[in-house]
Amino acid sequence: MRKRVHRTTLRWGAIGTATLVLVSSALPVRVADAQERYYYRQSILDFFLGRRYIQEYPPQAPSQNAPQRQPAPKRKVAPKAASTPRPAAPIIAEEKAVEKLANAQKILVVGDFLAGGLGVGMDAAFKDSPGIVVETHSNVASGLVRDDYYDWPQQLTKFMDETKPAMVIIMLGANDRQQMVTDIGKEKFRTDGWYAEYQRRVVAFGKQVTSRRIPLLWVGLPAFDSPAMTADAAQLNQLFRKQMEGMGGEFVDIWDGFVDEGGDFIVTGSDINGQQVRLRTSDGINFTEAGRRKLAFYVEKPVRRILGIQASPDLVRLDTGNAPALDAVAMPGRTEPISLSDPNLDGGAELLGGRALPVSATKSPRDLLVQDGEMAAPPVGRVDDYRMTPVKPTAQVSIK
Repeated sequence: MRKRVHRTTLRWGAIGTATLVLVSSALPVRVADAQERYYYRQSILDFFLGRRYIQEYPPQAPSQNAPQRQPAPKRKVAPKAASTPRPAAPIIAEEKAVEKLANAQKILVVGDFLAGGLGVGMDAAFKDSPGIVVETHSNVASGLVRDDYYDWPQQLTKFMDETKPAMVIIMLGANDRQQMVTDIGKEKFRTDGWYAEYQRRVVAFGKQVTSRRIPLLWVGLPAFDSPAMTADAAQLNQLFRKQMEGMGGEFVDIWDGFVDEGGDFIVTGSDINGQQVRLRTSDGINFTEAGRRKLAFYVEKPVRRILGIQASPDLVRLDTGNAPALDAVAMPGRTEPISLSDPNLDGGAELLGGRALPVSATKSPRDLLVQDGEMAAPPVGRVDDYRMTPVKPTAQVSIK
């Protein structure tokens, strides 16, 4: 009697066999031997087709008598093309300072902190002029009001004696908006007594220069960020202009260069080349480098006009060092000098112009017009010939 096997048992047995085959296919099975090793990998095909063996030999030490395996020749790599070197950045040569002449004329710039900036701008303006030297003497907090702090009349005399300037440029007044001590008492700023005393000091200070017959330029004050300072600067500029015209000096007006079209203070504006730059510092009082150069631009014009060729950058000094060597010039031949009193060399008997001009027997048309007021008659038929030709009368024919 045959045993009956349940279908469920057969089903689970088949599933287990398939799982075992799949798991075993993932793991390699090795069979070790003394000289060689075999390994095989089971898969689903091994289950039906049988095992497949792959032989693997263990590594053997090379024999001394065995020929050595030559290394493979190295592959030659073509050399890389030499890359074109990147051009180096151009080297900007430093501008060589122009050597000043020994007899260069000196410009003396004096004043307060604004004059100090003006002196820097003047140095830049005349750096290429060998005949001009700019010397600046400024005191930051000085003015004409506090002579007890800094005595400008005394210092100006000292500077002129030491420098022997060809021109003096003054820029003062920015620190003078304060009380003034006079011989009769104290005068508050903006009073009539203050302006009267300040005008007297300006005239006396300027005459120290003009009395020596030295050209004087008085530079006016610019606009400031403070409206009160701007109004006071405009008032002082009127005083400076009026006094300079009376004592023989010249007032240099710089106002328009540092305000806009409406007359208001500006921080940024056009420089001497027309580019928009910052002209004033953040305090609204001092000048930047571009502002100092623009300030000097207004003063540079009258300086060049007064000093003339001495302020030209093309001025050179002629000496034996840069004069041409006359011996090096080839002379074709030497001739005897010709005397101006010996005209016989060209066949004449007198010099050109020595003989009196011949006198014409008749007057020329010019002489008739200038001396006698008579105009020569125009040619016949010209447009200005207004003469009427007489008409011959026609012969009368009588009819009998």
